[in-house]
Amino acid sequence: MRERLRAWTEAVETFVLEVIQGQRSGKRAALARGALFGLSQVFQVAVKTRRLLYDLRLLRDATLGVQVIAIGNLTVGGTGKTPVVEKFARELRDQGRTVAVLSRGYRSRPAPLGRRLLNKLFLRDETTPPRVVSDGKNLLLDSETAGDEPYMLASNLKDVIVLVDKDRVKAGRYAIEKFGCDTLLLDDGFQYWRLAGRRHDIVLVDCQQPFGNEQLLPRGTLREPASHLARASTIFITKSDGNTARLRARIAEHNPSAGIIECVHHPLYFEDVFTGDRHGLELIKGRKVASLSGIAQPESFEGSLLRLGAELVYSKRFADHHRFRQIEVLKAINRGKKRQAELILTTQKDAVRFPKIDRRDLPIYFMRVEIKIISGASDFQDCVRRICFR
Repeated sequence: MRERLRAWTEAVETFVLEVIQGQRSGKRAALARGALFGLSQVFQVAVKTRRLLYDLRLLRDATLGVQVIAIGNLTVGGTGKTPVVEKFARELRDQGRTVAVLSRGYRSRPAPLGRRLLNKLFLRDETTPPRVVSDGKNLLLDSETAGDEPYMLASNLKDVIVLVDKDRVKAGRYAIEKFGCDTLLLDDGFQYWRLAGRRHDIVLVDCQQPFGNEQLLPRGTLREPASHLARASTIFITKSDGNTARLRARIAEHNPSAGIIECVHHPLYFEDVFTGDRHGLELIKGRKVASLSGIAQPESFEGSLLRLGAELVYSKRFADHHRFRQIEVLKAINRGKKRQAELILTTQKDAVRFPKIDRRDLPIYFMRVEIKIISGASDFQDCVRRICFR
């Protein structure tokens, strides 16, 4: 039942995305676009009303007395947020801060329904502790329980606490009291306004699709209007191609004072999904490969394989956050072999959702990447200094 529901949800999500991006035509798609546009108008009113209520202090935020860095974006999916969160967490840790990453745990496995109902009935939500993905020493949860991004961050970061809870005020308080944290990183936190205090808002803008189709959800991919960039302290232009003059001018219309940093996703190495063996980037040069992914922008990943010299003979794409089944991986292996692929490549975000498989006719590797700043390094260091030595 659960698998059927997940498959149905992914099918609906894929259809809606194709409608939004203009990849569907016909009467049904036109009707869907009209309905989505009407809903986006309602969504816009809701977003602006909620922001106004916070500004008027009718909705109250909380201050925990520590540094808060909210890293997020205006659009849904695909800006490369997780590596930026990782870079900030590592840099702040190296500067002597005790850091906790607070995540909502998107698509993590919920607690059993009975327990959730009892928590609501007896008002226990406020006292139920957050899920501890990492205590700074050990990885304590799997990816299904924690969620893809929190698990990946906990795997890559040492000496950094990673917590999951929808209530990040509660999670932040837990991080301070239990682990002595003095710096809280809100993963996907630009729209989370309940946690205020000494806060820095860092917004990611994808160089390739900065504001999607300029429409708000659900007609487009914007979570809030582009004018809300005005709240940002620092803006990261991700996946930069260096030709960003027009985008910078657009950003300046809404926020002329924010520091702007340009970065790219820089491949580091390939790692075997099941054995952990690592190989240099030359592993795929001149070789026939297949790709398997369930991310928001698979084109970006596949393009990076081509730039590294691979010949991509087969690719299979699933919906973002897809949790792979063994049969799906085996099908990809079979189809890759038919096209004479020598190995299968995926992303680290996808690799944490791979099942154990019975046979490995082709080796499967994920590509480990990190953020490389190509412009605005002084702005990044200045941002870190302001957080650490304010």
